[in-house]
Amino acid sequence: MELSKHIACICEGTAEQVVIERLLDADKLIFTYENMLEGEVILCRGAKNFEKQYLRKDFNDKITILRILDSRHEKFNLSKAYAPKINNVINVITAPEIEMLIIFNENKYDDYKQSKRKPSEFCKINLKYKNVKGKEFLNAYFNDVDTIIFAIKEYKRVSKIPKGEYVLADLLKWIDAFI
Repeated sequence: MELSKHIACICEGTAEQVVIERLLDADKLIFTYENMLEGEVILCRGAKNFEKQYLRKDFNDKITILRILDSRHEKFNLSKAYAPKINNVINVITAPEIEMLIIFNENKYDDYKQSKRKPSEFCKINLKYKNVKGKEFLNAYFNDVDTIIFAIKEYKRVSKIPKGEYVLADLLKWIDAFI
C-alpha cells in the first residue's frame, strides 16, 4: 500500500471513525494525525462533498485518499479537475459491517453465521448491545486498543478477502507481529 505524505482518511460512519481514532491515538497505524488533512478523521461519503470541503484548498503535495467503508461497490468519482492533487484513492473494506469487530471480539462469529442477521442486528439482538452504532457505546467498548487489534486480526484470519482488497489489518504497523 503506497501512501502519500498527506492523507485524507475518510470514514463512512461513526464506528469506523472511533476505531481509526483509537488506533491513531495508540500509534498503531502506518500513518499519524500529522499526516492527515486538517489533522483529523473525515466523516464524509460523497466525492462531491469531499471536493468542496477539502480539495479546493491549496496544498503542495499530492494526497492519498484513504476510505474506510463496508461497501465494495460504492463509487467515489472525483472531478478530473482535482486529479493533479490526488496520488491515489485506497479503499479499506470492513464488509459486511464494521460491527464484525465486536462479533469477533466477543468470540461469536459462529453464532453470527448461523443467525443469518446483519452484523449490527446480531449485536443488538443476540449480544444485547442496544446502541451499537452510537459513539458513546463505541468509545467505551473499544476503550482498550488491544481489543480492536484482536478483532482486526480475527477478521483477517477468518475472512475471504478478495485479491487486491485492503482491510484494517493492512493499516496496522508491524502487521506480521499481529497475524
